[in-house]
Amino acid sequence: MDKSQHFVITINRQFGTGGHEVGAEIAKRLGVKLLDKQILTAVAKELNADDSAIEKLQTRNPSWWDDFTQFYQHYITEHEYHISDRDTTSRQIFKAQAEIIRRIAEQESCVIIGRCAFDIFKDYQNSLKIFIHSKMEARIRRIVERYGVSDSDAKLMIVDNDYTRELYTKTFTGSEWYDARNYDLCLDVGKFGINGAVDFIMKMISDE
Repeated sequence: MDKSQHFVITINRQFGTGGHEVGAEIAKRLGVKLLDKQILTAVAKELNADDSAIEKLQTRNPSWWDDFTQFYQHYITEHEYHISDRDTTSRQIFKAQAEIIRRIAEQESCVIIGRCAFDIFKDYQNSLKIFIHSKMEARIRRIVERYGVSDSDAKLMIVDNDYTRELYTKTFTGSEWYDARNYDLCLDVGKFGINGAVDFIMKMISDE
């Protein structure tokens, strides 16, 4: 990855790994824009949504939307996919999101959290695509500390979020979320810690 030119770093992560913090620190050290929740506001404006819709997008879970959650629940129940108005809305959001991300990346270097960015930039040469993972036990501890829930509830949150992300990725990109071939680096953050993981990635970027 050539840092003298516009570059893109994408961060995909299992729930509870601290992948967002890793991406935020990398963006801070490189002095580039971090793209995450603000994309939702841009998407709402792109689709001419009103203020209430923008607020709804901003305040919900940073990775998923209400209409996709309902689609996901329907999918689990029926074990098959049916075209619906809600799915059309989800696809409109995904398409608008991808276009906005591409526009920003054309103008400046950035670090992108989630958003299937690894697929959006799969043919982009000056990029680094990272997948952050760690053992279940470590992720449970992190979720318990972060949200004050029980171990069992933390595990349920992890399983649900991971599976939803996996299904979302497959639905909208056709790619497998866990396929290491989609990434330039798959990193077990449990072996480094957040700061150690960032140090490792920064060294790798500097040595390229």
